[in-house]
Amino acid sequence: MDFAYSPKVEGLRTQVREFMDAHIVPKIGQWQKEVRNGTYPVSFMEDLKALARQQGLWNLFLPGLKADEPGTPLTNLEYAPLAEIMGRVTWSSEPFNCSAPDTGNMELLHMFASPEQYQQWLTPLLNGKIRSAFAMTEPDTASSDASNIQTRITRDGDDYIINGRKWWITNAAHPNCQLLIVMGKTNPDADTYHQQSMVLVPIDTQGVTVVRNVTVMNHLHPEGHCEIAFNNVRVPVGNLLGEEGSGFALAQARLGPGRIHHCMRSVGAAELALELMTRRAQERKTFGRYLHEHGTVAEWISRSRIEIEQARLLVLKTAWLIDEHGAKAARKEISMIKALVPMLHTTVLDRAMQTFGAMGISPDTPLADHWTWGRALRYADGPDEVHHRAVARIEVKESAATPSILDAYLTPFEPD
Repeated sequence: MDFAYSPKVEGLRTQVREFMDAHIVPKIGQWQKEVRNGTYPVSFMEDLKALARQQGLWNLFLPGLKADEPGTPLTNLEYAPLAEIMGRVTWSSEPFNCSAPDTGNMELLHMFASPEQYQQWLTPLLNGKIRSAFAMTEPDTASSDASNIQTRITRDGDDYIINGRKWWITNAAHPNCQLLIVMGKTNPDADTYHQQSMVLVPIDTQGVTVVRNVTVMNHLHPEGHCEIAFNNVRVPVGNLLGEEGSGFALAQARLGPGRIHHCMRSVGAAELALELMTRRAQERKTFGRYLHEHGTVAEWISRSRIEIEQARLLVLKTAWLIDEHGAKAARKEISMIKALVPMLHTTVLDRAMQTFGAMGISPDTPLADHWTWGRALRYADGPDEVHHRAVARIEVKESAATPSILDAYLTPFEPD
């Protein structure tokens, strides 16, 4: 067992860190200013994307890249430490064309798109020319159980007609968002896991209305977490992704890699928080001592380091399992990290914010923004409770199926 990164990965880590330091971190102030002015920060984004692509730091997330597709194909295990570095700045995945939800959407299209869909949608996504969104969650149903989704997709001759309402649709407010992958019911009478289908919907289709960009903890994300209404939206039958009734299976195929990408970036956000907390604890004094000399703060630093290392190792193990055996075989580990890492994310950020005092909840540090997104991740791609339930069910199933000597430990003790 080798815990070292390969020379290839070490080289890419150096490249990504240097790119971040030289080109992304200096733009943080401009990003914040443009967001406060109510515009998406596109004034410099295309230049950053062109530069990242020129340096080969492009589409790093997609293991199955073909020879004629742009990017550097990496395994999930190779990509993990790079995504962690990107996680230090909330918006920094976009210059590398590695932003959610585009990554998951590109993986779906890569696996299931028809040749026509490939040319119309996947090619411009791979080239970073457009952005996309994934419309699954609904305001009127418990979307943690995807079988509850009520949006109807009805066949009408050579078209599908879509009616329903979605919300928390990430990226739908981005000025370059052109595609929605919409999940809804095509056959309510089928069994539970074959009622759903996915349809590709251009965002400018008649009947698609972006109702509002919902704030997260009163924080406005410029790319959007939007509420969208679909009122008699008509698209050709050729816009069906995969087969009718395959929507639930496609969602599972999409969400596995998406969840691990979120966790990779969250580890990076927690790492940044620990570094900032440790520095602050060496600069500030209370009651005649530096903060790190107080037992409480010293324990925060220690616990944060221990917990980050534990989380990172489990994320890397999960990435390795996906590479070796596929996302289905790693479903328990995917749920484990999705339940663990967002909680770690918010816990370490909370300690760092407390160490900074009032400054920690101001816009003068990145801590509040990172904490806000970490809290949202406890819902995104499935709430904590659903993942804990999944892990427990797999544990129980494995226990029941495995011969055990545990009964020997339960034999009543009979004294001589």
